[in-house]
Amino acid sequence: MPARSRFVEALKKSVRARGLTYAALAQRVELSEASVKRMFSRGSFSLARIEQILRVLELELYDVARMSRGEPRGPAELALEQEAALSKDERLLSVFWLLLNDWRFEEILQQFSISRSELTLAFARLARAGLIAWGPGERARLKVPRDFQWRAGGPVKKAYGLRVTAEFLRSRFAGPLELLRFEARELSPASAAVLRRRLERLAEEFAELAEVDSTLPARRREGIGLLLGCRPWEFSVVNALKKRR
Repeated sequence: MPARSRFVEALKKSVRARGLTYAALAQRVELSEASVKRMFSRGSFSLARIEQILRVLELELYDVARMSRGEPRGPAELALEQEAALSKDERLLSVFWLLLNDWRFEEILQQFSISRSELTLAFARLARAGLIAWGPGERARLKVPRDFQWRAGGPVKKAYGLRVTAEFLRSRFAGPLELLRFEARELSPASAAVLRRRLERLAEEFAELAEVDSTLPARRREGIGLLLGCRPWEFSVVNALKKRR
């Protein structure tokens, strides 16, 4: 995909992530909805118009350029040695998680119980592991894909998988940003495949929202957990009623 097309797609994702329709965006930039649709369909933006849209979206040009880099790819994984290093040290894993979510060195010092020397050591270890590039001004840049997946049966899931699930489910899910539903129905294999694709798309949208919001200050973001799952399943008490062959 050409660079211009990738940039336009990233801009479209940013508009969706901000919850804006083309009509709402048109109103904010003082254009007709048809004009905005035409710009996005043709990719015909002037620099002044791009800057205007970016102000509405609270983004910088660099942010959209970053989101548009590279072609779509399959799920990435960390090297086994990288996962092993993170699995052995909770504090190191915590600092890495914060960097994945675009926390800055000084923000971490201000908001978390960690000393400057401890945080410096954590940054140094992450850099040695090839997880970040660490430069002047305590600036850190990820050297791994932001949307990587932990290895199935890998060191991190073995060390923290059950604990994470138990802690996540230890809630009444009654808050304004909370929701938990469990549904069980009988579906055909074809419908189950459709459901899986839709859940995969939801996970992609979750990652897109996080990518767009990573440009906001840490104080305007909140950690959100998303649990998705579907599989052939039948409640044990129902299964017990089945005739055995």
